[in-house]
Amino acid sequence: MSAVSTPPDTPSAPASAPARRDAEATKAAILRAARYLLARHAHADITLKDVAERAGVSAPLILKYFGNKDSLFARVMSFDTDAAALLDAPLDDLGRHMVRHVVESQRDRGADPLLRIAFAPLHGDHGDILRANFRAHVVDALAARLTGPDPGLRAELAVAQLIGLGVMYGIARGPRLRDSAAADIVDRYGPAVQAQLTP
Repeated sequence: MSAVSTPPDTPSAPASAPARRDAEATKAAILRAARYLLARHAHADITLKDVAERAGVSAPLILKYFGNKDSLFARVMSFDTDAAALLDAPLDDLGRHMVRHVVESQRDRGADPLLRIAFAPLHGDHGDILRANFRAHVVDALAARLTGPDPGLRAELAVAQLIGLGVMYGIARGPRLRDSAAADIVDRYGPAVQAQLTP
């Protein structure tokens, strides 16, 4: 009896691609669930079971992907990926880009990653980590891009404007703001943020 062989032109790699995509989608769902819970509850009160239920996965799957609760929340408390997307524009258009990013994050994902900082007081020592990460990944990274006087102060003022926008949109749920086209919000609010970036 001869062995059955796969023809040489039959690719075998694509079989693993959907599994890889599913794994990435699952990790993203876990991170979204953990961010959602961290914005509403003290870190100590959140269990892996809570995160798993919110993400629609099993707690052992969270352990497989992230190791343990502390490793998961270390990722959640980092702003580096979110800051990279927030700051991904030329300086002369950065104010408009950041406003668009905040509005689209609220509309598309139901959350603005920057707003996690507003809940830092809930988290005790973990709140200190959240604040330090926010300053390093968002404010200091923005300040490093600015030229002219007082870049640190101007970065803090610009970020304060963005957080205010996020609070009004996502927490206060301002009806006129939420009913407005994103382009209109960008046109009205972007120049105010930009004024801090290029004075």
